[in-house]
Amino acid sequence: MTHRRPVKRSLTLRGHRTSVSLEDIFWDEFRRIAEADAKTINGLAAEIDETRGDIGLASAIRVYVLERALG
Repeated sequence: MTHRRPVKRSLTLRGHRTSVSLEDIFWDEFRRIAEADAKTINGLAAEIDETRGDIGLASAIRVYVLERALG
């Protein structure tokens, strides 16, 4: 398995642009989860942002994806 550096991607959270750096494997699964839940990427990111506490958004998304994968 080839590991690549995280890629910076833009999101809009409640009307404000931000960016997160995620590895392709996390971004692909994050997109799949949003689609499966009939949500937009930005909408799901906003939900995660509201509950992430004091960790960074990219870390919160990784944890969310991992928790969903472990079910």
